[in-house]
Amino acid sequence: MSAVEKFEMDNNQLRELTWQAERFLYREADLLDNRQYEEWLEMLNANLVYFMPIQRNARHSELSEREATKEGVDISWFEEGRWTLAKRIEQIRTGVHWAEEPVSRMAHLVSNIYVTSVKEVEGDLEIGVSSRILVRQNRNQYENMMLAARRKDVLRRSSDGWTLRRREITLTENVLTVKMLTTFL
Repeated sequence: MSAVEKFEMDNNQLRELTWQAERFLYREADLLDNRQYEEWLEMLNANLVYFMPIQRNARHSELSEREATKEGVDISWFEEGRWTLAKRIEQIRTGVHWAEEPVSRMAHLVSNIYVTSVKEVEGDLEIGVSSRILVRQNRNQYENMMLAARRKDVLRRSSDGWTLRRREITLTENVLTVKMLTTFL
């Protein structure tokens, strides 16, 4: 029995939650593509965990324990909160951030969105959402970057609407060949 079934939802309720998750993630991608970072920041929960482990090559028998670095234990590409992300935005907005001057053009493509869990936490609804993302970034004339990743999100709905409570981003590659990683995934 899945976590969604345990919450005793009918198909219509699950479709509605999936639709809301899709709208949230599509809106987020649009804000990021249009560099509306302050509006994007408002979509993030005050207690956000934004984590991107480093992938390692591991033997089949060691996948669960060695394939990705562990949050709070190992080094990672990102292990941040809302405050740190706000500081990154401030840095980009200075106009002297060498990695974003001139600014990049981006396209975030989000797909394979589905609700993996539903639960109530402190009176608010929380849903686990799985998705895939492909991000294309171009800067200057010939600097191109493309990243593909799996994402596991937790969205929390309160009286103010949905916010991103947690994001774990797992890149498909274990060695980043890009010159910079200034985009938000």
